[in-house]
Amino acid sequence: MTQDLAADGMTGAARDDRQGRFATLTFERAVAAPASVLWKVWTDPAARAVWSPPAPSVTVEFLEADTRVGGREISLCKVEGQPDIRCENGWLVLQSQTRSVNYEVTSSEGVTLSAALVTAEISGAGPHSRLRVTVQLSSLAEDMEAGYRQGFGAGLDNLAGVAERTMLLQRVIKAPRAVVWGAWMNPETLPQWWGPDGFSCRTARIDLRAGGEWVFDMIAPDGTVFPNHHRYTVVQPQTRIGYALLWGENGPKHADAWATFEDDDGATKVTLGMVFSSTAEFQDAKGFGAVELGLQTLGKLEKFILARPA
Repeated sequence: MTQDLAADGMTGAARDDRQGRFATLTFERAVAAPASVLWKVWTDPAARAVWSPPAPSVTVEFLEADTRVGGREISLCKVEGQPDIRCENGWLVLQSQTRSVNYEVTSSEGVTLSAALVTAEISGAGPHSRLRVTVQLSSLAEDMEAGYRQGFGAGLDNLAGVAERTMLLQRVIKAPRAVVWGAWMNPETLPQWWGPDGFSCRTARIDLRAGGEWVFDMIAPDGTVFPNHHRYTVVQPQTRIGYALLWGENGPKHADAWATFEDDDGATKVTLGMVFSSTAEFQDAKGFGAVELGLQTLGKLEKFILARPA
């Protein structure tokens, strides 16, 4: 959940044993976003890949992600010229919008560096929330406390900013998860329903796999053309999609996005999340009605599914 590399901006307290191998670190952040958004930013791998690097020189690559109790997650923290740090995270408790507990084991070049128990508590109502994170750290190969202080502190500073420019859209669709997934991740059907009411899609090429892409134009009712390019990074069948949104083919990225699919009493809850590249882009998107237009898109998905023969 965090990376133990240099950065500043941590508030916390620690308690060590005599050997300096055990520490309890506490971090708190006030976030200008609702608890529902903060929860998704905290738990969703697509969002965490954006905020968890503690410095611009660091990248985080998720190799495995299963965000459910008993699920495991594996990521690599990368800095040019240094050995990768492998982080294995296992979810022990997931109480939506309230509390999570996970274990975390870091290693590098086959040597286990640390083990930790991480507890996150979310509180607040309305447009603001608060995150409190407690890390019970055991350093194994070397003293990892300073790295955790710096890495968690900088990562949580980033998280607060990411939450403030994250947009979440949800819809419960009255169809089984396999059917909803099939309508979304099918190169023939996706262009038929994607986009707000009255919009159509014109595809240049489409490959709906991890590492694939969809290059297309969205055409408004008045004929205005909006070039789009989706680059897919994660495809977990019937569970999760992660992708980057670009302004036209190979254009600048304006958001990191993800979609999740969950069973909901015979129906499917679809969550579409977008972390915009800047606060200005987030505000611009809200200003031109991105929430309403996005909900129209999910509504078109449901209409498309329900109109098809069973």
